[in-house]
Amino acid sequence: MRPVFSINVLFAGFLALLCTTFANGQNIQITLGPDEIGQNQAWTITVTVQHERLKGIDNFPDIDGFSKGGQSTSSQTTIINGQISSSQSVTMSYFPSRQGAITVPPFKMKVNDQVISSPGKKVTVGAPVAQQRQRDPFRSFFERDNTYNTPTEYIDIKEDAFLAITTSKDEVYIGEGFNAILGFYVAENNEAPLYWHDISRQISEILKKLKPANCWEENFNIENIEGERVNVNGKLYTRYKMYQATFYPLNTEPVVFPAVPLEMKKYKVAKNPSFYGQNRQEELKTFYSKPKTVKVKNLPPHPLSRQVAVGDYRLEEKVSSTALETGKSFSYDFIIYGEGNVSSIEKPDVKNTSNFDFYEPNVRQNIRRNANRVTGSKSFSYFIIPKEPGEFKLADDFQWIFFNPTKAVYDTLKAKTVVVVEGESLKNEAIESIDAGSFYDRIGFTDNSLRAVADSSPLKIMLNIFILVMLAGSAYLVFKK
Repeated sequence: MRPVFSINVLFAGFLALLCTTFANGQNIQITLGPDEIGQNQAWTITVTVQHERLKGIDNFPDIDGFSKGGQSTSSQTTIINGQISSSQSVTMSYFPSRQGAITVPPFKMKVNDQVISSPGKKVTVGAPVAQQRQRDPFRSFFERDNTYNTPTEYIDIKEDAFLAITTSKDEVYIGEGFNAILGFYVAENNEAPLYWHDISRQISEILKKLKPANCWEENFNIENIEGERVNVNGKLYTRYKMYQATFYPLNTEPVVFPAVPLEMKKYKVAKNPSFYGQNRQEELKTFYSKPKTVKVKNLPPHPLSRQVAVGDYRLEEKVSSTALETGKSFSYDFIIYGEGNVSSIEKPDVKNTSNFDFYEPNVRQNIRRNANRVTGSKSFSYFIIPKEPGEFKLADDFQWIFFNPTKAVYDTLKAKTVVVVEGESLKNEAIESIDAGSFYDRIGFTDNSLRAVADSSPLKIMLNIFILVMLAGSAYLVFKK
């Protein structure tokens, strides 16, 4: 049978002579263009995926000394002895801006969720190559044809995309949480090529303007921007969440999110594209979000309206034992869990009584941010010493008041635990154990009859001795004379 050669086969053979970098045994490879080109020729980087579909690829690298010309794709299917093999390729054309040696530094690209490395290379750019009149079947792959000097006409395709800040509620109480998302929305039928541009720096600048100062923030900490399908007014979009947080207003001032800008790379498309011509023209397109305001209202009148937590909470209790003895401590956990600003939950107002001594609790909290909600728990662990025998309801000591914004009512979490204490009363133990001091210790050994007490202070005795010595000395001197 006579062998049949196709252009694709010859092209694959030719590419094998080029500098090729493989992904550690993977079925993905990066192929770099030739070592030498003319100034009017294109140099290329090709990414090829074998035996699977090309699902996603990062932007090709920017190279100093080259400008990006255009991107093209190709696919190939081969059947040998009944075995089917296929490949898909994406090629980026680069055109030199000067003659001389241009260094292509090492770079990495993410292809189908795999990071592929290339060592780079040096490319020598010489004088422009004379255009051949004879049609060369390979020329369309690596060179521009005679239309190179003809200005390319580009079409600006209208994008179907927008930037928006959305909130889960338009009006809340003080302390009531609402979710806010900054997202870039791209319609599923959008045809305009759009790409991220310096996104880390932009998000940092946007958040400086966007975050309200009069709110407590629970940040969802988005690290990777990934698309998710959403329905907006009956139309399907892919939303790329750049920032998400739940906010809890600290006062009645409205929460204002200003309009913020986002720059995206957008490409105009060549009206008459060629395989290796400059088929796209890059420009920056700025999208603006619309400002958003959330109204904040006061809590209903209540003596503790400025102190209570706001949210939907429930109570869980843990006690080491309900059968107790006076003077012996036991542990009791008062655990508040639910949806709300868990960080702001304060401990129950518990005070020592004639029945119990309460020690300062150990506090432990757990916060979860998931599915546009902030939930969690806060545990207050007490050590308690009973002082009186009897049966006691801990509800008399443990009560915690909060405001439920869903029901718009104040509610109270009360302990349900009942303990039984046995033993002797320790109510007066504190008085009996006080040390009265040495003054009271001497009462039983002291004579309480009235009598004169000589002043025998050491200082006075010393003075008397000194006077006697002086008198004796004076008398001796007089007698001697």
